[in-house]
Amino acid sequence: MRPFADRLIEAVRDYGPLCVGIDPHPSLFPQLFGKPSAGAIAVWADGIIEQAAGEVACIKPQAAFFEIWGSAGMAALEHVCKTARDAGLLVILDAKRGDIGSTAKGYADAYLGENAACPCDALTVNPYMGLETLTPFVDTSAANGRGIAVLTRTSNPGAADIQELEVDGDPIYIRMAREFHAAGACLKGQTTSWSGMMLVAGATAPQEAREIRHAAPDNLLLVPGYGAQGAGAEQAVAGFVPVNGMLEGGVVNASRSVTFPQAAQTATTVESWSSSIHDAICLARDDLLKATRLSSI
Repeated sequence: MRPFADRLIEAVRDYGPLCVGIDPHPSLFPQLFGKPSAGAIAVWADGIIEQAAGEVACIKPQAAFFEIWGSAGMAALEHVCKTARDAGLLVILDAKRGDIGSTAKGYADAYLGENAACPCDALTVNPYMGLETLTPFVDTSAANGRGIAVLTRTSNPGAADIQELEVDGDPIYIRMAREFHAAGACLKGQTTSWSGMMLVAGATAPQEAREIRHAAPDNLLLVPGYGAQGAGAEQAVAGFVPVNGMLEGGVVNASRSVTFPQAAQTATTVESWSSSIHDAICLARDDLLKATRLSSI
């Protein structure tokens, strides 16, 4: 398979940087689809994928909201990943895996391997057990054209508790970004200069995203925090750089704002729900596209 970085950046150039988050919160689940269950969230997610396909580059399912339904939920997650990929969408699975040695290799094989049980194009990874824990994920990704997205400066309010602590004059997130830049060299694309070792850099911290970009000029970014978490489009693309008249450098995730818009929550038919989801996706996509046009800055 072609390198993940090439496949992702080509899709972004076609559709823009929006990544649609598939986060089936039980408390937000629309009544139209019945009581939340593994089967119901699979049907709901299929509907979102149908509206996202041909409009955006990728989706990001949140594994936790499938895992709560046990084995049926994991089967639903596998179904969602396969359905999205069959529809031409790239899948970044948000599972934040991370462990040592053979355990990390098991996680990597499960999601990024040639015969992965739940195949995705990239996987979020937590590196805070140490940099050597990334090796199985990097090696498996390199062998199979996959990528990883490594937690660097996240969008949650408590991120600064650890990620902004200083070591020898630099915050931890910058030291980590430098290490990830070096480690991600083997995941560079063949037709682009970008690395498929993505760095998670929250839209709620745009200055930090700029600093991360300086420390890791080749790494694509996965940017959460746009939309429901409060960040605007210009904040979300703060870590992007000019390429051929556009700002480029990663994808921006939106979940609740595009999958649970008010119009969809009150919809009484599948048709009106689908239309509301499509409208919300296109609104966010166009908002981000406008922010990436250099003429608009």
